[in-house]
Amino acid sequence: MKYTQLGRTGLKVSRLVLGTMNFGPQTDEADSHAIMDAALDAGINFFDTANVYGWGENKGRTEKIIGNWFAKGGERRDKVVLATKVYANMAADGDAWPNHDKLSALNIRRAVDASLKRLRTDYIDLYQFHHIDRSTPFDEIWQAIDVLVQQGKILYAGSSNFPGYKIAQANEVAARRGSYGLVSEQCLYNLAERRAEMEVIPAAQDYGLGVIPWSPLHGGLLGGVLKKETEGGRRASGRAADSLADPAVRAQVQAYEDLLDKHGLEPGEAALAWLLTRPGVTGPIVGPRTAEQLASALRAVELELSGDLLAGLDEIFPGPGPSPEAFAW
Repeated sequence: MKYTQLGRTGLKVSRLVLGTMNFGPQTDEADSHAIMDAALDAGINFFDTANVYGWGENKGRTEKIIGNWFAKGGERRDKVVLATKVYANMAADGDAWPNHDKLSALNIRRAVDASLKRLRTDYIDLYQFHHIDRSTPFDEIWQAIDVLVQQGKILYAGSSNFPGYKIAQANEVAARRGSYGLVSEQCLYNLAERRAEMEVIPAAQDYGLGVIPWSPLHGGLLGGVLKKETEGGRRASGRAADSLADPAVRAQVQAYEDLLDKHGLEPGEAALAWLLTRPGVTGPIVGPRTAEQLASALRAVELELSGDLLAGLDEIFPGPGPSPEAFAW
C-alpha cells in the first residue's frame, strides 16, 4: 500500500479509502469484519463511514458493525484512521424531531456522542459535515468543533458535498477564529463526472484540503458494465442504468471499455488508478461488498497508466476545464 498526507495535515493515510456504506444493508456483519481485516492486512488504514449508514430503520447500524470489529482488539482501532459524518436526521423514520439533524451546535454535540457510542471508541480522527447547512453560520459550527477537539472527541474536521465557495467560506471563518478549519473534502468525482475539477478541487487545493472522491466507478458505470451485460447477462442498476439509458453515454462507455481492453486492463481498476493520478486527490473511496471486490481495488494502486492511455481517457471523458474559462471567454 502507498500512503500520503491528508491535505495539509501531518496525518498519513492510505491511497485507498475503505468505504463501509454496504456494511449492514448488503454485507452482513461477519463478512464486513472479514473485509475490514483484509483491508487492514493489505495496508488500508483509512476507513470512512457515516452516522446514517444502515439507512431507514437501521440508521447507525454500520457504525455499530465497525464498533464491534474494533472491540475484537488486536490494535484494530489504533491502526485505523476513522472518518464518520454528521448531518442526516437520526430520529426514527416518521418521528423526525427539531434539532435532530444538520449542523447546529446542539446536533453536532448530540451526534458525535452517539457515533462514539456506536463505534465503541473515545475519539474520531476525521469528523465530516455530510452536506452544507444553509441555516447554521460557520462561527457556530467551528465553536462546536473546537470544543470537541479540546475534549479529545475528534481530531480533524472535513466536508462532504461542499461547493467550492463553501469550502472557502468555511476556512476563512475558521482562520478568523484561529480554528484549524476543514482538512478534507469528500466529493463525487470520477471519469464520467468531472465537474468537481471546475471549482471544488481547486478550492480544496488552495486551502490545503485532501480530496476524497466517492463513487469512483460512478455506480458501476466504469466497472465494465457493458462487458458484464454481454458475457453474463448482468444488467446495470441504479446510477449506471440511468446513465446508460442515454445512447450517447452508452457509446461513450463502450469506447472506454474498448480502449481498456486494447491495453489489457480491467475497467474498474483503471478508473481507480486514473483518480490516483489526479492533482489534489488523497484517495478514492472503495465500497466493496465482497473480499473479491476489495482485491480488485487493491490492484489499482499498483497500476501505471501510460501517457497514451491517459490521453485516450481524456478524449472519451473530457473534463469541463478550469473555472471561469469553462463557462466564460
